[in-house]
Amino acid sequence: MRYWLVMPAAGTGQRFGAPTPKQYAPLEGRTVIEWALAPFLEDPRCMQAIVALAPDDAHWPRIAARVGARARGAAAQAAVRITAGGAQRSQSVRSALAALPGTAGAGDWVLVHDAARPCLASTDLGLLLRRLEAHPVGGLLATPAADTLKRAQGAESAPEVAQTLDRSGLWRALTPQMFRYGRLCAALDQAHAAGRLPTDEAQALEWLGEHPGLIEGSASNLKITTSDDLLLAAAILRSRSAP
Repeated sequence: MRYWLVMPAAGTGQRFGAPTPKQYAPLEGRTVIEWALAPFLEDPRCMQAIVALAPDDAHWPRIAARVGARARGAAAQAAVRITAGGAQRSQSVRSALAALPGTAGAGDWVLVHDAARPCLASTDLGLLLRRLEAHPVGGLLATPAADTLKRAQGAESAPEVAQTLDRSGLWRALTPQMFRYGRLCAALDQAHAAGRLPTDEAQALEWLGEHPGLIEGSASNLKITTSDDLLLAAAILRSRSAP
């Protein structure tokens, strides 16, 4: 099989609390986004990666050559293409998809992965591709909710517990998320036309009445949100390189 990668990377990461966007934070000799791209650029099934950047992004040029040098297989032909992202994640994804007509067919697979997820294991990527290759809709990596979940009430500065939720059947959505190119474009177009902004690609498909597959992945596929997450990511990456 073959697929295209879309990576929304136009966010500023306001909760990260640093002047540099979190996707460009240094992590074990690379930046976060370099780690996020690596499993795909090393996979010969990945035909191309499209990264949606903020229009004023001044950080990408300093790492572009390093990213291209690591590409292998089919991806090495064009490595990474850049497009302008939007104010919201779904807008950045749609902008990246707009760069694919004439390259990707309507039935081709597109994987969307967060630029702030540097710890995707190649085994999880392979599992996603194998399990969903024949799926009629597509789906996403996810993990079953393990913690007790509370619904809050009151002010954001001093929240209180409103109720404890039943976590059975609840999953934490991860990325990559994997859908057919044509169907994903249609889902995002319909959502945006209705003034709706899905928080992930699966939600846009859900609004069309689809039921994406859930593929259980590793909890180590964490998303960098705060500086503490960088410490966890560094420990994960070090453990993988240890003898």
